[in-house]
Amino acid sequence: MAKVVVFGTELVAELAHYYLTTDTDHEIVAFTVNQEYIKEPTFCGLPVVPFEEVTTLYPTNEYKFFAPLSERKMNQVRAKVYQEAKDLGYEFISYISSRATVLTDKIGENCFILEDNTIQPFVTIGNNVVLWSGNHIGHHGTIKDHVYFTSHVVLSGRCVVEPYCFFGVNATIRDGVHIAEGTLFAMGTNFTGKKTEPWSIYKGNPAEKAKISSKDINL
Repeated sequence: MAKVVVFGTELVAELAHYYLTTDTDHEIVAFTVNQEYIKEPTFCGLPVVPFEEVTTLYPTNEYKFFAPLSERKMNQVRAKVYQEAKDLGYEFISYISSRATVLTDKIGENCFILEDNTIQPFVTIGNNVVLWSGNHIGHHGTIKDHVYFTSHVVLSGRCVVEPYCFFGVNATIRDGVHIAEGTLFAMGTNFTGKKTEPWSIYKGNPAEKAKISSKDINL
């Protein structure tokens, strides 16, 4: 069991509170956001403290950290908060649902893995990865840092997913694909190619590459 400070006061933080309190032995002691974003002194019945003061109130040698943020700006907001808390000296927990089928022990820190995910043998998952409910992660795959899967995505075996990628609901990826940094698969995309281009968007069935970059959308 760890005493945990959670970053955020929005819907994902509320969900993290639910999952951690009902499905783990961890104890959430407080929430934190940057001072300018504090609207109320408490959230889910717990104190909300300025991130600028968090190490004074909750020292890094006594408390752990969890930053289960959304996919905003192609996961770059979550990556920034993760790195800032890491630079302060915090260790991170990961949440892996007891209702997920997880057949690998190679999962990094600050991951948020919800119910009904199937993660097959010989998969490696990096740090700061979100797997919302109901995804299939195929055998011998590698998912690197700061990646976001929504729900009911099929990532077939032997794929490599580079950082900052996003997978929309019901996207399907064939086996052995190299998915470049910052790739976005839109909802329902069926990708049958061998590789993607960095910071690109793919949509449709069969998938076609969009003319705009994933850096240019308000995700």
